[in-house]
Amino acid sequence: MNVPERSEPEAHGQVQGHVEPGFERVRDAFETNFAEGREVGASFAVELDGKLVVDLWGGFADRGRSRPWETDTLANVWSTTKGFSSLCIAMLVDRGRLSYEQTVASVWPEFAAAGKEHLTVGQVMSHQGGLSGATTKLSARDYADHDAMAERLAAQAPMFEPGQSGYHAVTHGFLAGELVRRTVGRSLGRFFAESVAVPLGADAWIGLPESEDGRVCEMLRAHVLAGTLQPALPPHPAARAALANPPLDGELPNERWWRAAEIPAANAQTNARAIAKIYAMIARGGESGGRRYLSAETIAEATRERVASTDLVLGFPMRWGAGFLLNDGVIYGPNPRSFGHSGWGGSFGCADPDAKLGIGYAMNQMFANVRGDPRSLGLLQAVYESL
Repeated sequence: MNVPERSEPEAHGQVQGHVEPGFERVRDAFETNFAEGREVGASFAVELDGKLVVDLWGGFADRGRSRPWETDTLANVWSTTKGFSSLCIAMLVDRGRLSYEQTVASVWPEFAAAGKEHLTVGQVMSHQGGLSGATTKLSARDYADHDAMAERLAAQAPMFEPGQSGYHAVTHGFLAGELVRRTVGRSLGRFFAESVAVPLGADAWIGLPESEDGRVCEMLRAHVLAGTLQPALPPHPAARAALANPPLDGELPNERWWRAAEIPAANAQTNARAIAKIYAMIARGGESGGRRYLSAETIAEATRERVASTDLVLGFPMRWGAGFLLNDGVIYGPNPRSFGHSGWGGSFGCADPDAKLGIGYAMNQMFANVRGDPRSLGLLQAVYESL
């Protein structure tokens, strides 16, 4: 995997990197996030039609602000990982190994239990499978055991019927991961490395080797202001299963066992440059550097609307493709055809196929915003004002 050489910082914590002429306002927006105390450490990148036009990083990789954020610093990007996993499924569809319309049970026979025999790949990828979380009590460490999680989900009855979505916060990755394993005999993390990250030169990992630990930033949980009312979970059982069984600590990624595990919905370690590179490839119809990763036709199938409803877990309207979140005209810029995925705390990646644009953002200071993080909204506004 190609990793950029480290550069000596001009001054500890300073914003570094480059922007192409015309994109200066993006640097201004990135610097503003630091100046206003919104960031500890972060990276932001934009690829436009195959050219890296914005590549910025700055701040610190640790709480004590003693370790500068480097060009190759990695961050846990939480659910931004789901975009990588959804790309893996799309690539298997493109190769004719899977179909979004076939049943999950056709490749994973045990999944037919408890009334799930008719659920399709497209339905489970678009959060319609009714398996938003486990109905048996879990601890966070249970997420490190893929086989046990897959077995648990295969035996479980759905909590709701297709036709509405219920965000599969962590279970989405085990469903995608087992589909990959049953299809090609490899884990999703290994398939992602061999088929996406290494050939694309994207510094992204699902299951991080210990040798890379020195590059990983310390994740910092979101601050909750004293006296602030926190929104209650929606009343549907799927919400509690997804978000409170178990409740996760935003600083779990600072533990080695979490980084080492393959949790394909929540624990990719990467940076903005790699996220932008991956989404730029998708935005260009599946091609990058003269290599075709998947077809434009498959991308269209992966990103067509499969469900639009008030999500039973998140409690607000969502539009899902086969694992990709479809734009509402705000979260991924003004183009309604844009799509991507965001992560708990603020990270995101997105593609604008009309502008041939791939964008990535990663940081260590988590925000509590479920959507509409002011940091990402400001950066996106600056990008589109620069086009």
